[in-house]
Amino acid sequence: MAGFRYLPVTEDDRQAMLRTIGVDSEEALFSDVPEKIRFKGDLKVERALAEPELLRFLSGLAKKNVTTTAAASFLGAGVYDHYIPSVVDSVISRGEFYTAYTPYQAEVSQGELQAIFEFQTLICELTGMDVANSSMYDGSTALAEAATLSSGAVRKKKIVVSETVHPEYRQVLNTYAHGQHLEVVTVPAKGGTTDLESLRQTVDEQTACVIVQYPNFFGRIEPLKAIESITHAIKKTHFVVSSNPLALGLLTPPGAFHADIVVGDCQPLGIPQSFGGPHCGYFAVTKKLVRKVPGRLVGETVDEEGRRGYVLTLQAREQHIRRDKATSNICSNQALNALASAVAMNAFGKKGIREIAALNLQKAHYAADLMKKQGIAVDEAGSFFNEFMIDCGRPVRDVNRALLKKGFIGGYDLGRDSEDLKNKMLIAVTEMRTKSEIDRFAEVLGGIIHG
Repeated sequence: MAGFRYLPVTEDDRQAMLRTIGVDSEEALFSDVPEKIRFKGDLKVERALAEPELLRFLSGLAKKNVTTTAAASFLGAGVYDHYIPSVVDSVISRGEFYTAYTPYQAEVSQGELQAIFEFQTLICELTGMDVANSSMYDGSTALAEAATLSSGAVRKKKIVVSETVHPEYRQVLNTYAHGQHLEVVTVPAKGGTTDLESLRQTVDEQTACVIVQYPNFFGRIEPLKAIESITHAIKKTHFVVSSNPLALGLLTPPGAFHADIVVGDCQPLGIPQSFGGPHCGYFAVTKKLVRKVPGRLVGETVDEEGRRGYVLTLQAREQHIRRDKATSNICSNQALNALASAVAMNAFGKKGIREIAALNLQKAHYAADLMKKQGIAVDEAGSFFNEFMIDCGRPVRDVNRALLKKGFIGGYDLGRDSEDLKNKMLIAVTEMRTKSEIDRFAEVLGGIIHG
């Protein structure tokens, strides 16, 4: 077996291990386990398959999945079908990036550190913020970390979050809040955006931060200027914005509205949907909060010979390993996916990101107009980016099953999150959808709803 060291151990291997530890048999190895609790007989598992059989079996399972290569997708709700330049996979597949580990030793990690530094810089340019970290796990954990940062920084326990923030993000926030003994208060939506009057009544001296999404979960553009003025009317209260980074290629960045913390998920920029993850969260702040940022920061410096170099900076080692001293218990990042986003952003350039964002906006509005002509009830209250809500008049699950038979992946069933939104579907239209696909989708959807 010398030439096949990565195959499962043979009987000879087992005997060699037993001899090494001085045990005669496997029975003797487990002698300390009481006889009455030991498992007797054979485990009820299927027989082992040879490699060709296993590949055929797994390929068969994979073919049962419906993918965006086989069906045009109009599903968004946080994970989107966007164009990924081929150069992204080419770069991140290089061994020095693909297998990279924690870059604590700067002298052997310059490539990884520079890549992270570039990611941080690009996020700052998109968001209009001063500092960004080297990424978070995803958008939901980034949002929850923003809440705990705010609470710790201003020493307040009340977190105010809009109902228009992604429901799964709010679930993660509630999980974090439970452990930190924070009070989470949800402000209701009105007309698809945050109810400003309710927000004004909710924010008080005990509020650590106000959290909104931009564009929000329903695709609408929140009035950040008005929300910021309500938030900052209370001393030391932070304004936190969770934002789609691609949309910021077109929308005014949250930093221009004096946001204190801007977070989000980088999936729309160079990261595949992958059936829900892994993705990459970003986290950007104003300069005054730089020492409170969770995760890692990479800084640019020079060595003793004046050559440019990159290092982890501004954080002590206990930031990552000592729970009692750490400002956050997140001790890792999504460096490979952050690199993918950085490569995509560089490939697009400023002009390209703006053009792709504009295509999302234009195609979504074109689709909404077509659906109205089909007699579909489209919710038009307020401006939207690349998602909008329709009323199917029947269970969304049934509509999506009918769409799938016609070769389309339908929108998100909003009734999953709220009984008030029963029969409502959230439709996403990205730059990947062609005019013929949009035309056909509107026609088919109209026929299903009215049929």
